[in-house]
Amino acid sequence: MMIKITAMLALLLYTCLLVSASDSDPLQDFCIPRPELSPLFVSCKNSSLVTVDDFVYSGVKASGDMSKTGFSSIPVSASVFPGLNTLGMSVVRADFEPGGINVPHYHPRATEVAFVVEGRIYSGFVDSENRVFAKVIDKGEVMVFPKGLLHFQMNVGEARATIIGSFNSQNPGLVRIPSAVFGSAIKEELLEKVFGLNDRELAKLRKKLLTIKV
Repeated sequence: MMIKITAMLALLLYTCLLVSASDSDPLQDFCIPRPELSPLFVSCKNSSLVTVDDFVYSGVKASGDMSKTGFSSIPVSASVFPGLNTLGMSVVRADFEPGGINVPHYHPRATEVAFVVEGRIYSGFVDSENRVFAKVIDKGEVMVFPKGLLHFQMNVGEARATIIGSFNSQNPGLVRIPSAVFGSAIKEELLEKVFGLNDRELAKLRKKLLTIKV
């Protein structure tokens, strides 16, 4: 009997963990945050004051600034587009100059689907067994990056490329590997041992990698 109870408790705990690992289902049609408050998880504007403009966002009509790195991204979450609040999704526009890259990164709270609007993109991800799933995808094609897995993109065409990515979370999170490793406060001695570099070589590598931070 004790074994059955323990097993049931373990199953219940596992189910709770699965539920808490994704955005909650909305309890109403929509929730436009009151403008005087923070846009996330706050009381909603009276529905009689909501208009169609609350559900339209124009901030991704044009690309961002690519002059420094050859890449730009414009995230569209509930913090800038209140109409997304409580709906469990967000999007991003990414633009690449020829040769431009979106550095290896991952989203801890969301799966991403990337749609190629223009161009040719070498795109892929790495699974938990360090297998790489990558290929060149062209205009009109879609690729999915499973939740929490490292992924990357590079423009391999001769013209600018654009991707629209969508996430199954209004707050997917973003961890860029160069910034996380070399732009944080990880102890220098540890990094030197990991990469087999002395302090001077490590400083040079850090400076180079952080120049592509976007």
